[in-house]
Amino acid sequence: PKPPTFMQNIFEGVLTNETRCLSCEAVTSRDEAFLDLSLEIEENSSITSCLRNFSGTETLNKEDKFFCDNCRSLQEAHKCMKIKKTPPILALHLKRFKYLEDVGRLKKLSHRVVFPSELKINNTTDDAADPDACFSLFAVVVHVGSGMNHGHYVCLVKIHRQWFLFDDETVEGIDDSQLHTCFGSAQEGSGNYSGYLLFYQKTGANGVPVGAAAGAR
Repeated sequence: PKPPTFMQNIFEGVLTNETRCLSCEAVTSRDEAFLDLSLEIEENSSITSCLRNFSGTETLNKEDKFFCDNCRSLQEAHKCMKIKKTPPILALHLKRFKYLEDVGRLKKLSHRVVFPSELKINNTTDDAADPDACFSLFAVVVHVGSGMNHGHYVCLVKIHRQWFLFDDETVEGIDDSQLHTCFGSAQEGSGNYSGYLLFYQKTGANGVPVGAAAGAR
């Protein structure tokens, strides 16, 4: 096998796709690598609830039935996605752009989604490599504007406990309290300054980055 790339060493984790047959209760598991997690968002939600929904149980029935190797036939089943291995740097993508079929275009979702400075991953498999992993927020990519095809991107980065705003060639220090302005807005049309990509680094019990995360900064 090829040695892992720089990107894989830092961002790659492992998901387990679990499917349980509702007839015989047999569980089929399939692992797949990921570099980021794309999360559906709802109004007035949080990253914790988004991650919980990401691993929510989906029922496969009717024309979506699952072929169970044990039953040797199509059966109703429960399907869910859980995290088996977390990466040194966890990249979370908030799905803020939704395609509207009636108008044939993408609409920006400015929903208010609260993201914490410290994050604990709870939706892990029973055999997860690091089930108690904790993460610390260190970067936020913000979309400024009302649509996908126009607008502007800025980035907030935490360097040596100080947050900085990077806006093209302009860099300025900001206070931690300004992070809440990136959550989005509960009022339709007013939240054009919205967190889009979140980067969390894995930390040890003492809050210090561990593994490849320590050298990624």
